[in-house]
Amino acid sequence: MTSLPEAPATPLLLKAPTGIRGLDRITGGGLPRGRSTLVTGGTGTGKTLLGLQFLVTGARECGEPGVLVSFEESAEKVAADVASLGFDLDGLQRDGLLVIVAFQVEAAEIVETGEFDFGPLSLLLDDAIKRIGAKRVVLDSVEVLFGAFKAQAIVRAELGMLFGWLAGREVTAVVTGERGAGGALTRHGMEEYVSDCVIALDHRVHEGVATRWLQVVKYRGSTHETNEYPFLISVHGFEVLPVTAVSLDYGASSERLSTGVPRLDRMLSGGLYRGSTALLSGAPGTGKTTLGAHLIDAACARGERALLVLFEESPDEVLRNMRSVGLDLGRWVEAGLLRIWAARPLAFGLETHLTILARLTDEHRPAVAVLDGIASLADQPTRAEVVSMVARQVHLLKARGITALATTLALEVESSGVGVSSLMDTWLLLRNVESNGERNRLLFVIKSRGTAHSNQVREFVLTDHGVELLDVYVGPGGVMTGSARVMQQAREHSERLEQQEELMRRKRELRGDIAQRQAQLVVLQEELEAQQAELERIAAHEERLAADAEAVRAALAAQRRADPAGSNDGA
Repeated sequence: MTSLPEAPATPLLLKAPTGIRGLDRITGGGLPRGRSTLVTGGTGTGKTLLGLQFLVTGARECGEPGVLVSFEESAEKVAADVASLGFDLDGLQRDGLLVIVAFQVEAAEIVETGEFDFGPLSLLLDDAIKRIGAKRVVLDSVEVLFGAFKAQAIVRAELGMLFGWLAGREVTAVVTGERGAGGALTRHGMEEYVSDCVIALDHRVHEGVATRWLQVVKYRGSTHETNEYPFLISVHGFEVLPVTAVSLDYGASSERLSTGVPRLDRMLSGGLYRGSTALLSGAPGTGKTTLGAHLIDAACARGERALLVLFEESPDEVLRNMRSVGLDLGRWVEAGLLRIWAARPLAFGLETHLTILARLTDEHRPAVAVLDGIASLADQPTRAEVVSMVARQVHLLKARGITALATTLALEVESSGVGVSSLMDTWLLLRNVESNGERNRLLFVIKSRGTAHSNQVREFVLTDHGVELLDVYVGPGGVMTGSARVMQQAREHSERLEQQEELMRRKRELRGDIAQRQAQLVVLQEELEAQQAELERIAAHEERLAADAEAVRAALAAQRRADPAGSNDGA
């Protein structure tokens, strides 16, 4: 999906902003200032609305008053038609920022052999321009002026005269015109040649689904993007989304965001990267929407805005269903943090879905978005178009720094349902397993770019307080979940109790033996101390006996006048 870079405005050619952001982007700043732009398209494509939004933007935002010349409707009817879009034409007229000229032309009065008399029109238009200092003019529509002419030479001459007159007044003009037969841009085949810029609008219906498209066919003196772009006509006016121009230059954050399920965060080394995209695929009833609700609940609990886009259920259904698992998303809706938008996939064309998503993100500015049930979009006629549109949704969200989770129905193992898994940073798979007459859920992390992640399966359980992830048990017959896991846990618990009882018994035995031996040690210590004391008494007695014996010998020696011990008389 390649696209041209955003077209830079040519410095020598000044641009007049239209107020339609997507159109200003693909034209490099707006319409050529001081020149004429032709807006061509079939009935109901939005030509008049584009011109009016150009005038309103000039009056409100650019300080450029404008003049609308309507050749088919009265000023009152024009003002009433666009009041529902928030365009207060009556107020702009009162403020001197807009003049509406209703100029009726009778085709029967125009003869082919003569020239059209611009006198009355030029006088009215010139007076209106001078009266408010107009810088912008819209003529709606040119066919009314030249519908009676048959010769191309006359049409080209008259158109040249008209556009030359407008250029001489130094106004930026928008002229609307009907498309011609057989796919021709204009009815006469000449208008596009004398215009400096040509914008073609189209309204196509395919398989009962309508989509509006815009293309800048021509832009003298300026580069511009030439692809077709979807657009909407809504309560916000004319909206163009240059989705094919989304580039791959968005940043990559290292900040982690919680999924709202702590054990899943641990499996992902802390959660999802901010601004990344995740895909959650699985069979019906595996809990995809509930896991998406956890992500939204966690974001809103942090005070961040969140967007929930539903393709299969109504908002009230989802709010009710989430309350059954302990998730009250309604409080976040009431607080203005959560916006829910729901539509059937076939209610709009694919490009319209994409344009609506862009508008929702612009309006609500979410930090987190969940697209629930994108596989339903595959009901559209062409699968390649579905993959392309979902891919552009992913790039759109990433370019705006929105952390996104897309849920999709996948009946096959490790299938994303719509073939966009390669675009996702993280891919989670929910799968049903049947054993022992029951069905249970398993969660796998198929991939998670840029981060270590668990390769271990977890049992995915829905409780009255939300999602819980449990360790699975692997036995001789494989992975055990549900009642088999509960039985295994009971057996392990019983075994742990038996082991604890055996350990307690052994501890009691050892403690008794230790106490007995400690008592014996006390007795032995006392006996040892007694024996030691007796030994000391005996030693002391021996010393006294030896001293007494020595004293007796000394006394006897003294009585006998014996020589002292050691003396030698013969010396």
